[in-house]
Amino acid sequence: MSVVPVQAVGGLMPNEIAAPVTRAYVQPQASFGRMLVDGINGVSDKLSSADATARAFALDDSIPVHQVTYALEQARLSFELMLQVRSRLLEGYQQLMNMQL
Repeated sequence: MSVVPVQAVGGLMPNEIAAPVTRAYVQPQASFGRMLVDGINGVSDKLSSADATARAFALDDSIPVHQVTYALEQARLSFELMLQVRSRLLEGYQQLMNMQL
């Protein structure tokens, strides 16, 4: 009985797949505040895009109704998620402020 060696997968040998990550490829981590601001800006962009799509639909029939519905629902869900994150952050802040030292 002979053992067949492991063949390359997609042109890479197993030792090349698990190569260590070097410092050149590591992105610096953003701060928590920057992440929140980016999220709020993303929600704002989605709301603006949904508003523009709805306005364009109202002015002419070149935009299909399903595209408008999708844009509005995506904006609504993004906004609700933002409100939930805000609520959780406020609850956490209130719990920290109520802690006795």
